[in-house]
Amino acid sequence: MNNANSLLFVPGSRPERFDKALEAGADAVIIDLEDAVSPADKDTARAALAAWLDPAHPVLVRINAAETQWFEADLGLLASAGIAGVVLPKAERPEDIAAASQAGKGMLVLPLVESARGFEQRYVLARSANVERLIFGTIDFQADLNMRCGEDELLPFRTELVLASRVAGIAAPIDGVCTAIDDVDLLQAESLRSRRLGFGGKLCIHPRQVAVVNRCFTPTADEVAWAQRVIDADARSGGAVVAVDGKMVDRPVVLRATTILREAKARQ
Repeated sequence: MNNANSLLFVPGSRPERFDKALEAGADAVIIDLEDAVSPADKDTARAALAAWLDPAHPVLVRINAAETQWFEADLGLLASAGIAGVVLPKAERPEDIAAASQAGKGMLVLPLVESARGFEQRYVLARSANVERLIFGTIDFQADLNMRCGEDELLPFRTELVLASRVAGIAAPIDGVCTAIDDVDLLQAESLRSRRLGFGGKLCIHPRQVAVVNRCFTPTADEVAWAQRVIDADARSGGAVVAVDGKMVDRPVVLRATTILREAKARQ
């Protein structure tokens, strides 16, 4: 899941949608046992997921938070074949990450940072064993901090999660959802901003959002062409500083070009 750009939620209480979600083109599908499932349906949803799981199409599972009555039962599901990793909501403590990972026999964990306490512990969470990448739960985060804001007010928190991930040596974090399902322009603007900030992908809540997110996190033809010119010029220079398109090319520029080509190859 290190290279996943689009992660699509599907309610655990809607098993008839599981196969459709797999066909939506998302890099990863998250079967949601938490927010999308009412308390009365938790056990039924878990059982439906257990019956559907298949190693041929592994999925991520968002379990219920550690402080809930469903946490232990959800942990019992994680050793099942067909689960590629666990999304841990309300992540605040490394011991909860450890419990989820151990239940899944060393399973990869994606902690959801969606509270003040979780954000304060971002470096601890990012460095915890078997954590692959962080996810920013923007909606819950704003509610926890009683924020009445647009997206710009979340900028400092986003950059801090990118920094914490880089310092910990894990993959770039995943940004939160766009709740406007039919507003393509807004989704595109949010996704491109996330990419500019250093995020590696974005959560999706509807299949229609997947193609937009994938496109926004895929280098454009112009970016790939520029990157190839940089790499070619650097190879010809023998290590000396050169210019490409009238701009100086030094080691950081070469590294950026290499990253663009790697990202483009991953999307092929």
